[in-house]
Amino acid sequence: MKGFSNRWLDFPDYILGITHEIWEGRGIATLDHYYSDDIPVRSPAGLVHGNTAVKAATMATLSEFPDRTLLGEDVIWSGSPEEGMLSSHRLLSTATHSGDGIYGKASGKRLVYRIIADCHAVNDQINDEWLIRDQGAIVRQLGHSPEDYARNQIEAEGGAAQASRPFHPDIDITGPYRGRGNDNEWGAKYADILSRMTRADFAVIPAEYDRAAQLELPGGVTGHSHADADRFWMGLRSSFPSAKFEVHHQIGREDPMMPPRAALRWSLTGTHDGWGSFGRPSGAEVHVMGASHAEFGPWGLRREYVLFDETAIWKQIHLATG
Repeated sequence: MKGFSNRWLDFPDYILGITHEIWEGRGIATLDHYYSDDIPVRSPAGLVHGNTAVKAATMATLSEFPDRTLLGEDVIWSGSPEEGMLSSHRLLSTATHSGDGIYGKASGKRLVYRIIADCHAVNDQINDEWLIRDQGAIVRQLGHSPEDYARNQIEAEGGAAQASRPFHPDIDITGPYRGRGNDNEWGAKYADILSRMTRADFAVIPAEYDRAAQLELPGGVTGHSHADADRFWMGLRSSFPSAKFEVHHQIGREDPMMPPRAALRWSLTGTHDGWGSFGRPSGAEVHVMGASHAEFGPWGLRREYVLFDETAIWKQIHLATG
């Protein structure tokens, strides 16, 4: 790969390799090379700007979860070494809550949860990132509901007036990556499926999902088949029926020994004005940062992995309603 060290076989090998080196290899100092000094990292919790903040957050996480592993399940990517490449990296993380930190006093509880990180890399360095952890799965395994965790977080931060605000497009900054992915048919197909559901066309589920589809959903929930897909997507959309749905990035790929697959980064922005997965309508202005991967087979969408941060959504609702 032009501009990258010859130790990497290809772009997925680069993404998987540096992730292991940084976290499990404790090569936190290598972030000085692998991340640009002024990198913007967006997550549902907010916007972090600069490599110094990234290193601090990495050390804080490892202090709280010293045995954390990051198991790379897939890297779905687009671009070229010359113009830059965008990876959508799906990870399964395991960790023991062994230290005090943002999740409270050490509980000794063992956690399993997923992450999707979209990273732009050129010349052996990442300079733009979007990161979503399944916070709902984390806090549930620690004994809290996402709703209560968000409320307690606001209190711990000094109340509504002092609490940090979750990410919203109004606070975003323009990073070096301006791409939208690629025009592969599988990315386009998955984007069409989600777009149809946000237009209330839920008949797309029996039409496009395999009857035996496996669903990995926010909160560490595993579902199967059409009814579980309908329940999840209906619950999300009915909470924000007037919100604007937008696909920000779309990749499709066909690779050897892999099924056709797609990676999307998307959002819902608008009012919490309906009954659904987030309870009584509050009228709060909410931004949902979402990312999802899909794998396709001969009978339709066969595996789907969806992530957003339930705690960030509840925090926006609590901050608006008191």
